[in-house]
Amino acid sequence: MNSVVKRTPDTEQFSPDAPADDNFKKDDEQADAVSESISDSVGAQNSKEERKLVRKLDGRILPIACLMYLFAFLDRSNLGNARLQGLPQDVLHGDPTGILFDWINSAFFFSYILCQVPATVTSKLFFPPRLWLGTAAIGWGICSTLMSTGFNFSGLLVARIGLGVFEAGFGPGIPVYLSYFYTKHEMGLRMAYWFGFAAVAGAFGGLIAFGVQHAHAAVADWRLLFIIEGIPAILMGFIALVFLPDRPEMTSFLTEGERKIAVARMNRATSGDTGLVLNKAHVWAALRDWRVYVGGVIYFGLNCALASISAFLPTIIQTFGFTTAITQLLTVPPYAVAAVVITITSYASDRMQNRGLFMIGANMVGGFGYLLLLVVPTNVHARYFAVFCITSGTYTTIGLIIAWFAHNLGSESKRAAGIPMFNAIGQCGSILGSHIYPTTDGPRYIMGFAVTCALQFLGAVCALLLSMSYHWDNRRRDRLYGRPEPEAKVDTSELADKAPDFRYLL
Repeated sequence: MNSVVKRTPDTEQFSPDAPADDNFKKDDEQADAVSESISDSVGAQNSKEERKLVRKLDGRILPIACLMYLFAFLDRSNLGNARLQGLPQDVLHGDPTGILFDWINSAFFFSYILCQVPATVTSKLFFPPRLWLGTAAIGWGICSTLMSTGFNFSGLLVARIGLGVFEAGFGPGIPVYLSYFYTKHEMGLRMAYWFGFAAVAGAFGGLIAFGVQHAHAAVADWRLLFIIEGIPAILMGFIALVFLPDRPEMTSFLTEGERKIAVARMNRATSGDTGLVLNKAHVWAALRDWRVYVGGVIYFGLNCALASISAFLPTIIQTFGFTTAITQLLTVPPYAVAAVVITITSYASDRMQNRGLFMIGANMVGGFGYLLLLVVPTNVHARYFAVFCITSGTYTTIGLIIAWFAHNLGSESKRAAGIPMFNAIGQCGSILGSHIYPTTDGPRYIMGFAVTCALQFLGAVCALLLSMSYHWDNRRRDRLYGRPEPEAKVDTSELADKAPDFRYLL
């Protein structure tokens, strides 16, 4: 018997978002009633009511989640722009080797890595989603704003560590949160919308940096940049606290009819939890699942590239021979194109119900971009095209792998441990990416380009391995147990993704 931990507080006390009537009593009798509601509502899968519900969810959840991620990514990646605006000269005594800047950049990832698994597992058991996610945004917004007050290496380092602690409660938590509301046929595109805002942040960050550089303010440009990009995250945190819905069975955002459909959707080809529940056996299963670690290898390479892009893209483009102001503007188009590519690719992935093939292709596109930077040292147009390949390939693959594991881990508890686990492994690549572009390697940056190129192609091989393993496992279960009814509820409460009727998304 699996060990399941439950929190059973009264909903009015525990979640101000909960309805006033007694609709959330977590005992066996209520669980049976919920199951009956699920069975009655399965037929609504393609109904007008369900499409209306999805539009309602999209209209409330996606704007808040996407804007939160926009500001989260701005706050973690604005160091690259601040570097061109004089931060090393003002605070790091010029930092001629670039080592001090590298450590400030990577300090975020140390705390981000260490806190991801405990933060997500803790939030699953103890806190309503809007409370956890909103508080995290307020915390990282404060830390980012305080970066503007840094007057030495230590001050900047502490602020970046705090930024990592609070963002660790948000990054892996959002995929788990979205899986409460969206099916495997919808998650790819929703993750594309959400993660696509990282690309939008890159483009937006370049525009903000360009504007700040021409503001002629009383404070240093880089200090003003941190203030402008930090305060909106705090505001979004308060908006999330008020407007972000809690779990489908808890929130007052849904009517009773909508709630029945939403809970039924949580139980298509899997089974959702009821309330704040944590299955400890599934947590340990996630930590022992070899596929989580292969996913971590893919994510390692992607985050090595992502950290490189975030912190060093302005510097890399400046090696093409442009002024600082033009360089800031030229960082915008690659991110804008990446946002379009990730949306189109994820939509196709949802329609075809295949993640692996698209991930293989996107990884190879990113690897080809780094290969161009290595072998074409002088052609500015070819090198700028390579930047488009890198951003489009990297951002697309990250959105797809998160959506892939959001279904294939099988249960909420396994997702709550597995997603932050491969995220944590992958973020180690961010630390590597922060240290392989020292100033002394410019303008060619051969070591940095070569390492990230190899990791992108390794990611394509790992994606092929995962896709094949899922295919073989599905065929084995079909032979042993027969083909399950499409979209029928699968009881994953005991075995998670190892349940006989559970089928992996390829």
